[in-house]
Amino acid sequence: MARKVLVVLTNHGKYPNLNRATGVWFGEAVHFVKQVEQAGLQVDYVSPQGGYVPIDPHSLEAADETDWEWYARRDFVNHMGATKKASDVRADAYAAIYFVGGHGVMWDFPNNVDLQRLTRDIWEKGGVVSAVCHGVVGLLNVKLSDGKAMIDGKRLTGFSNEEEALVQLDKQVPFLTESALRERGAHYEKAPEAWAPFAVVDGRLVTGQNPASSAKVGQFVVEALKK
Repeated sequence: MARKVLVVLTNHGKYPNLNRATGVWFGEAVHFVKQVEQAGLQVDYVSPQGGYVPIDPHSLEAADETDWEWYARRDFVNHMGATKKASDVRADAYAAIYFVGGHGVMWDFPNNVDLQRLTRDIWEKGGVVSAVCHGVVGLLNVKLSDGKAMIDGKRLTGFSNEEEALVQLDKQVPFLTESALRERGAHYEKAPEAWAPFAVVDGRLVTGQNPASSAKVGQFVVEALKK
């Protein structure tokens, strides 16, 4: 199997009805990529449109020492700023796909047919599909070759309705992640307390609830690939 992981990032940088920047949640990329690179896996970066990826400034306000270390790595930031376009990427080069969160994904992940194609193809060839926080919305509309929704009946997690309300953005997003997952037939799970690290593994599907869960998702993806 290919020893590469495809990391999916948003191109969307602003709330449509609010003068506030959004984009990728930086730490959700960093802590995942650190885990998979330490395991000897290569990483490529993709976005719906390709090219530039905005970093949510609020994610830098919440950055830890590891985030700042990687923020200073020119190679990492350059890769994030020069992503492949989803329509130009072939799934057979990758053993896993990982959807990074950040509120921007709410507008450009769910209905992107090229991301859906990549996810379906990686899944159906035996690869690992993973996501964290809002990134799980990239899985909402993925249908398998038999027409069945990929997440129907699957155990998973993602940013909770409680957490969305706590950051006071529940009225700004087009839908609530937890509610949408449940509506698609997924068996949604969450940590007993908001913001606690929490990840769910259902076979080759690995999901994390919030930014603090990114490293766990990376660890579980590595374990799943070893199997």
